[in-house]
Amino acid sequence: MLRQFIAAAILGILETASGAIAQERPFQEISVQGTGFFTKDSSRNGLNQHATDTGGVLVSYRYHFNWWLAADASYGYSRNTQQNFTSSGLVSLQATVHQATGALVVTAPRRIFRLDPYVLAGAGALIFDPTGSGGGFVSGAQSQCRAAFVYGGGADYELTKHFMLRAEYRGFVYERPDFGLDALDSGATTHTAQPSAGIVFQF
Repeated sequence: MLRQFIAAAILGILETASGAIAQERPFQEISVQGTGFFTKDSSRNGLNQHATDTGGVLVSYRYHFNWWLAADASYGYSRNTQQNFTSSGLVSLQATVHQATGALVVTAPRRIFRLDPYVLAGAGALIFDPTGSGGGFVSGAQSQCRAAFVYGGGADYELTKHFMLRAEYRGFVYERPDFGLDALDSGATTHTAQPSAGIVFQF
């Protein structure tokens, strides 16, 4: 009797959920966020590496297949100085950092006090482009792309039917750039934390 009751309850839940999803229409959103960009120091093969903390901007497009699953495409921009402590001394190189990522987003099934929490995971690329400025110029340094794993989460706070506030955290795991210079090739893996906040428009 108990088994029949549990089976009937599960079947009812699945039918209700499938019906709700079928009635939903896909929707889209765009967001603009101000970000921080904080990279963990690393040390390997006699090379100590540090990147200055900085800020930036993140622009995202998100396509919601239904209430809980979405695909996210994002572009970010920031600028920092890569400081490399080698056996021959300090090598500083200023670079613009472009990020291009794609991720899947899973949203919590129920809104909590006008908040929609979510988690995300995906992959993309970080492009380090030397600025050539006098304070961080190294002869022979080249633009370099690094593959990155991205993960994170956040929450949207509903203001109106179409506008929301967003607070988010993203983490990036990738190999440190060497800008094509053998002296800066440590092969070290590092982590960058990117907290952000901004506004979302849904349509």
